Amino acid sequence: MPSEKYGGLHSQLTLMAIALSFLLLASIYLRGWCNLRSTLPKSGGLWRFAGFAIGVLLTWSVLATPFGHLDQRSLTAHMAQHLVLMTLAAPLLLLGEPVITLVRSLPSRYCLRVAKWLSHFAPVRGRISVYPVFCWLIGTVCVIWWHVPTVFAFGMRSERWHEFEQLTFFAAGLVFWWPVVQPWPSSGRRPGWFIPLYLFLATLPCDALSAFLTFCDRVVYSTCVARPELYHGSALGDQEFAGSMMWVWVTFVYLIPAVVITVQRLYARKPSWEQEVVPVTTLLDKTLSLEPRFPGQLAGQLCVNQNQAVAERD
Repeated sequence: MPSEKYGGLHSQLTLMAIALSFLLLASIYLRGWCNLRSTLPKSGGLWRFAGFAIGVLLTWSVLATPFGHLDQRSLTAHMAQHLVLMTLAAPLLLLGEPVITLVRSLPSRYCLRVAKWLSHFAPVRGRISVYPVFCWLIGTVCVIWWHVPTVFAFGMRSERWHEFEQLTFFAAGLVFWWPVVQPWPSSGRRPGWFIPLYLFLATLPCDALSAFLTFCDRVVYSTCVARPELYHGSALGDQEFAGSMMWVWVTFVYLIPAVVITVQRLYARKPSWEQEVVPVTTLLDKTLSLEPRFPGQLAGQLCVNQNQAVAERD
């Protein structure tokens, strides 16, 4: 895969198509977010919109900019891309409540119907995709698998597999963070100790991999050649820096939220992203048969409010 030319995802036309797709997604999300603000002001906080927008920008920067091409020269750049996709872009997108916000962008006659269907979609409601062991394994296996030397080399030599590798890191990040953020239509409740333990256990395989890369006295991935101006042209120095960066990055990104959540639970407070709770209504329970919990209520109430507003205007 020559670094001088874009091919596949890196062709000029494909780059433009990806940029337009992200722009369209952001526009649809903005419409839904504005509708949320007009019907349920407490549910559409500006920080949610900012989180989603930053998540989109980070994903775009890895998949469709020259930054996504630097991993052909440096293992550090390769590691940074995957960390950005899995530990920054994915949770930020989920914190933006993307599903219900995108649903809210639909016309009123479809909003309630789609929300009702999604709220009864079993894999999303906690039986498969939000099952914590499943999500933890998906994230862990993805990280370990793509860093096996033979698999790593194959992904670097094949442009299509390299694109698939980036997409799998992003998808695994969404799955991994789902039980932590629990965006709508999640409805399962977890014990107060669950999230800190979940995040702590996630650091262990990453720490093992990063320690191996940092202290190994030989180059593990011969396909990555450090740029001459970095690390004095030393591939081993590049590998050591990549391992150290992953070690520190993962420790802070996983353990800081775990500590914050633990402190909040000890003081009987909900995590900050769960504090925007709207009072439960009997109408909602009859409409969507959801548990009295945000954002389940959000799905029904936002559509009911809109229908009521339309009826009043008529």
